[in-house]
Amino acid sequence: MSPPRLHVVTGKGGTGKTTVAAALALALAADGRRVLLVETEGRQGVAQLFDTPPLPYEERRVAVTRGHGEVRALAIDVEEALLDYLDMFYNLKRAGRALRKMGAIDFATSIAPGLRDVLITGKIKEAVTRRSDGRQVYDAVVVDAPPTGRITRFLGVTAEMAQLARSGPIKTQSDGVMAVLRSPQTAVHLVTLLEDMPVQETADALGDLTAARLPVGSVIVNMATEPALPPDRLTKAAGGGLAGADLEQALAAAHLPGDGALAEALAAEVTEHARRWASQNELRDDVEALGRPTVELPLLTGPMDLGSLFELAGRLEEHLALEAAA
Repeated sequence: MSPPRLHVVTGKGGTGKTTVAAALALALAADGRRVLLVETEGRQGVAQLFDTPPLPYEERRVAVTRGHGEVRALAIDVEEALLDYLDMFYNLKRAGRALRKMGAIDFATSIAPGLRDVLITGKIKEAVTRRSDGRQVYDAVVVDAPPTGRITRFLGVTAEMAQLARSGPIKTQSDGVMAVLRSPQTAVHLVTLLEDMPVQETADALGDLTAARLPVGSVIVNMATEPALPPDRLTKAAGGGLAGADLEQALAAAHLPGDGALAEALAAEVTEHARRWASQNELRDDVEALGRPTVELPLLTGPMDLGSLFELAGRLEEHLALEAAA
């Protein structure tokens, strides 16, 4: 079976899903492949990550990867997507522009919020299936999608549209979009942190996506930290078995002030770190219980620049290779 070509990235707000989507696009573009990174929420987060001017409704190159691969990015503008739709199916692009000047398009998308998602998913499907000279234009499309609380509705609203329209271009378009979204071409990746609420929301989203017959890909644990102590020391500290007196000799050997106050403060810090690590390990068990392929991305210090994105991309590239082999 061929690997997915449409990668939808979602996650609870604050989990770093836009960063993960950008890194995934870089990973998929390695070795000469061409990838489109799509932003759906109008926040221009992708432009900020790649340090480029705000993205227009136009596919622009934002990065070059190993082997002359490239990542292009597109920020979907709902009005322009509707104009494309009117032109594609009704040859009404000029009339659509007149409607926009009158404010009719903005009015329509305001009173029918689901229309926005229909247009966005339609544009995504068009990019996935677009061909030139008999070949796919993009080897993969990565979508920085809405958060997990809205992802099933975002991806499934077109199916509702298909049920309302019994025939005609709307029915044909809606069926075509859902055929791609529910096929092995698609994988919905869930980004989480090792915290209670993101893990729970990830589990809820996985259940909703599965019930809607939408294909779930990997669970990506973002901003994972490494333990600062060996396992036996962590266990002891987490159990409250570390006191300031245990650190006084080490402080003296390091020529640091060995007074009791400093030692007690350090012991408290170590205990807090150990208990936090133990809690994260319990949540790792919860993530594993979801039964999906999982990869952890490290917490990186400093600003998120292109070098940091490539570092995360390397981890994701290894994960994709393992999944392809499996």
